[in-house]
This record gives sequence, structure tokens and C-alpha cells, in this order.
Amino acid sequence: MTAEQPTIKPQPRVRTCPFDPPEEYRTLREQEGITQMTLIDGQPGWIVTRHEDVRAVLADPRFGSGGPRLGNTRDGDTYTTPPGFFINMEPPEHTRFRRLLTKQFTVRRMRQLTPAVEQFVAERLDAMARAESPVDLVQEFALPVPSLVICELLGVPYADREEFQRNSARMLNLTVSQEERQEAHEAVRSHIHRLVRAKHVEPTDDILGELVGSGELTDEELAGVGTLLLVAGHETTANMIALSTMCLLQNPEQLAALRADPTLMDGAVEELLRYLTIVQYGARRTALEDVELHGHLIKAGSGVVASLTSGNRDETVIPGDPEQLDVTRGFGSHLAFGHGIHQCLGQQLARVEMKAALGALFERFPTLRLAVPPEDVPMRHDTIVYGVHELPVTW
Repeated sequence: MTAEQPTIKPQPRVRTCPFDPPEEYRTLREQEGITQMTLIDGQPGWIVTRHEDVRAVLADPRFGSGGPRLGNTRDGDTYTTPPGFFINMEPPEHTRFRRLLTKQFTVRRMRQLTPAVEQFVAERLDAMARAESPVDLVQEFALPVPSLVICELLGVPYADREEFQRNSARMLNLTVSQEERQEAHEAVRSHIHRLVRAKHVEPTDDILGELVGSGELTDEELAGVGTLLLVAGHETTANMIALSTMCLLQNPEQLAALRADPTLMDGAVEELLRYLTIVQYGARRTALEDVELHGHLIKAGSGVVASLTSGNRDETVIPGDPEQLDVTRGFGSHLAFGHGIHQCLGQQLARVEMKAALGALFERFPTLRLAVPPEDVPMRHDTIVYGVHELPVTW
């Protein structure tokens, strides 16, 4: 068994292609699949890169979700999870929140939302058509659609979007200080807390309103839940819509196949999720006890990153060539939404939104194309969630 030693190599960050993870991940998979590195937060730890091992770590209760994660506050070497931020909790507390929220995001309930999502999509496309091209697809379409949807679901006024979009972006930005990210988190949390108090006075028929009415969560917990759902519910999907659009425009044969056979859309969404995997620096875990993995001793308290991007390019698991986009692949076991008890709660909603947005966008604008060379599109290398800062398009 190999004892933990000081590490010198940093976690891979540099991409040579906007749609591919850093090339080092292929080498890491081919070697041992588990490697000591300096993680993205500057702390020493381990990176797991193979599909099977990523799933194993994320399903293993010996790896907890504490440590330097989104939303946690730090006091020296101690990390504290704010009330309601359930993605950073372990059972039984995590189970309590997940039980309450799962029924809000069932497959059936999300599919029932499809007409409303399609209406939001149509309205944004109408507005885009009235604008003079070129336009920024992020600001005109990719960001507004999931923002409208999550505001409607939670009962957050869409008029407040500029504030929460700005603070959400700061929370996910790796170039700002921990203090700035924490300030942004507190700003969103305070905003949700005010809405929760208002819903006690005037009950509403939405997720936050129903949770307030259930009486099972404190206002502080509700503020944490609302913050998490609001940030995760629009940032991730917005970036997937924009990045998927760029990716399809750069893979015209795949876009042509999708246009020729719209029934491929469900599979295309899964393939885009696998191929692009926007949680670019992986799922962070902390060893709760000493754990042996492939002969390596991961000591209690060590940070472990399960690389979703690398696992989703694993040549030993994905049929065909995983380095190519193939909307007919039919591989449904990707890791884009994570795995285990912390698997993304809103994944069915994301699928509904992506399917509606991409299908309608390319139908409404059959001549859609980039308005700048692809190398001039500003990519989000500096954030937890990958994507594009803006996407100039014309038609």
C-alpha cells in the first residue's frame, strides 16, 4: 500500500479544444486511474479519472461531501455547511432534505412542465428574431430560458434576475477570493430569506411556497435550499444550452442528422451531456476514514476529486470513439449529473429544458451560425461550471 506523499503536479486545467477536457486526463486514465495532485483549491489531494472508479467513489459512504465546497464557510481548517445546503451534507440530514425535494422534481412532474418550458422558449426566440443580428445567444436565449423556468418553479420574481445572475456568477468564479464568493452567496441567501418570510404571510403555489407550508424546514434551511436550487437551476442549464449550440454548429454532420430525424433529440441530449460535461473540475469529496483504492492509501481528511469529465471520456466504457460527438451513440450511463446520493436533483428538468431549447432553436433559425471565428468565442475556463461567456450568432 502506498502512503500519501507531498504532491507537486497541479490538477489539469488547460484545454486545447473547447469541447475536450485537458489532454492529461487520458494519460491519467491509462496509468493508475488515481493520482496525487494539487487540487483546484490549492490543497493536496487525489484525482480519480476512470469511469468505474468515479462511480465507486461517488457511491462510497466513506467519502463525504464536506471540505472546501461551494457554499461552505471556512474558519482555519474547519468547514461549515450553511443550513439547507444539502449537497454538502451526509445522511441522515441529507436524506431529510432529499426526501422533501425529490417529489418536487419527479420525472412525471418535470414532463408536465414541458408545455410551459416550450412557451418560455418560444417567447425568447420571438424576441431574438426581432433583434438585429448578430446577437449574444447567452444573453438573449440560453440564460433567460432556465432563469425563467427556475423562477417560475421556486416562486422567485423574474424581475430579480439581474441580481441573482450576477451573484451566482461570482459564487462560481474561481478568479475571485473566497471572501467575495461568500459575500455573493450571502446576498442570494438573504434575498431568498426575504421571499420565504413573505410566503408565510401570503402562501404561494410553488416549490418554496409548498415547503414553507409543510412546516418541516426552518426559514434558515429554506433560504439555503432556495439558494442552492436557484443557482444550480439556471447556471448549469444555461451553459449547457449555449455550449451545446456551439458544439453542434461545429459538428455540422451531427446537427444535420438531428435535423433529419428529430426523434434523435433525447439521445442527442444525453450525448451532449456526456461529451461536454460542464462540471469541469469534478465532484469534490473528503475521505471520512482511511480508504485503500488500487493500492493507494487515502488518509482520513484527504480531498478526493472524482473527475466527471475524464470518466465520461473513458475508452474502456463508452462504445465507439468517446472523443467524438455522436448523437446516435445511445450511451445512457454518463456521469454528467454525478452519481450516488448526491446525484443532481434537477437532472430531469435540465433534460426537458435542453430538449425544448435546442429543438426549437435550430428549427426557428435553420441558417444559425457563429458570428465570430470559433477561436474568438470566450470560454469559461475560470469558473466551476464550464461554458461560454458569450456566443455571438447570426442567421
